[in-house]
Amino acid sequence: MPVVAFDQVTVAVETDHSPTPKVLLDGVNLRLAERRVGVIGANGSGKSTLLRLVNGLVQPTAGKVAVDGDDTVRAVRKVRRSVGFVFTDPLSQLVMPTGREDVELSLRRSVRNGRERQALADAALHRLGLLPLADQSIYELSGGERQLMALAAVLAVEPAVLVLDEPSTLLDLRNRELLGHTLAGLGQQVIMSTHDLELALDMDRVLVIENGTVAFDGAPADAVAFYRALCLDAMRHPTGPVNGPGTP
Repeated sequence: MPVVAFDQVTVAVETDHSPTPKVLLDGVNLRLAERRVGVIGANGSGKSTLLRLVNGLVQPTAGKVAVDGDDTVRAVRKVRRSVGFVFTDPLSQLVMPTGREDVELSLRRSVRNGRERQALADAALHRLGLLPLADQSIYELSGGERQLMALAAVLAVEPAVLVLDEPSTLLDLRNRELLGHTLAGLGQQVIMSTHDLELALDMDRVLVIENGTVAFDGAPADAVAFYRALCLDAMRHPTGPVNGPGTP
């Protein structure tokens, strides 16, 4: 498996409402080498920022992120050839009129022959059961179907690392099960944020992100239990600081 390394990574952004930068991630140290890594946490906790660092969509304010030794800032083009990213909103990455055209577009740089490109696109669409929808307008598809089209376009170029930002948000039960089955069968390293705790339990390792830090890092069942306790504590103390389980 590839190794994704975070070395003392901090991300801070300027805001109009404060003279000091807002810290989105603070001093994160990680070495991710497992086949399936889940990332869970509340909205606004820093999950998406963590994922976007992996392929250079976000740059660290301090520290370094590397994929198999390649710095995501200095070697961003090389990193993006090996890291595929699937956004929560598929319309942010589906740019062609139909799904088939979008998958073929993703292959254009690596596959020059048109017939070969079409065959590979068909194979990627077939893998996710999307061939019957391949020539429909993406605006005629459901949100879940668009999400799977975006996944097909990314998988078609066979990235070494697949990063998914809450991919099950728009999926119904059937497509959610298809997504889980597809991810389980992939050879790529998968790093995925999700609010679906059942999907998180299928990972090899799960991170809990809270207030821009890694609050827990370990086995899926233990991470989910920690996160549930964290949420319960927040419900009990809605106006006070959120503490981890077992803290005063």
